[in-house]
Amino acid sequence: MSTHYSRLIDRETWAFIERTNGFYPPDAADLAIEEQREVYNRMAQAFHAGYPVGIASADTYIEAGEHRIAIRVYVRKGSEPGAVCLYFHGGGFVVGGLESHDDVCAELCEATGFRIISVAYRLAPEHPHPAAFDDCLAVFGHIAGASDLPIVLCGDSAGGNLAAAVAHHARGHGRAPVGQVLIYPALGGDMEQGSYITHAQAPMLTNHDVRFYAEIRSGGRDWSHDPRFAPLCDADFSKLPATIVIAAECDPLSDDGRHYCERIASAGGRALWRNEHGLVHGFLRARHSAGRAGASFRRICKAVQALGLNGWPVAL
Repeated sequence: MSTHYSRLIDRETWAFIERTNGFYPPDAADLAIEEQREVYNRMAQAFHAGYPVGIASADTYIEAGEHRIAIRVYVRKGSEPGAVCLYFHGGGFVVGGLESHDDVCAELCEATGFRIISVAYRLAPEHPHPAAFDDCLAVFGHIAGASDLPIVLCGDSAGGNLAAAVAHHARGHGRAPVGQVLIYPALGGDMEQGSYITHAQAPMLTNHDVRFYAEIRSGGRDWSHDPRFAPLCDADFSKLPATIVIAAECDPLSDDGRHYCERIASAGGRALWRNEHGLVHGFLRARHSAGRAGASFRRICKAVQALGLNGWPVAL
């Protein structure tokens, strides 16, 4: 099926795509893992926008059995946070870390006033599933036990998958998050229908990429029926926290968020899916150069803040 991206995507977003491809080419998934990480890190550094005035961060770690999980904590000076937001970065479970989404987290902190905690979960292929999930769950459990503040889960792409998986697991296991904001999340949808077909060759992410990263993460095993791997395969969508999914229209993953929100709503929960017109996977890095991406990032910040303050419905 042919999709006319020249009509859907505006000039600013095309400029972002071209700049990104200059650092992280469309065939990056074919590079060796270490090469992928090198070019991804260079790209992230090139797009880094710095910190807003009044935002500070500090690195620390959480003990998790035989290893430590590095985290970065962001605060807005001179104000008391109304909530904590755990942020799980994107990168296909293979690339990324504390540096790759550093400025995004700093700006999220400035916009919400919340304490933002970014998590450097273990990456595949060195650490296949469920290592990343285990790390994110361990950090959530630690924060839930150490702070009385409401906790919002947030993540983009692979990080959206991890946020949802933690939310599913947290039900009935003590304290639960008050909300989750998932940004173009990969949730394990059916790759033979919907946006996976319409946007199979989308700029920034293709079906080939999705399959590649899922295979690397899996370690060669079939986890397709494990909600920790693919939250959409869960049989129970009840008692999940208030959920907002911000999807990109020109992205094979777009329908994952739609189906996820539909299932939560059908189970009696609160869920909102917004499909951002003309935007592509990874648009967070375009928030300062493309008007559509900037407007979406402001909506993301508003969603995190509203859920942290137990606000619903959220007008985006």
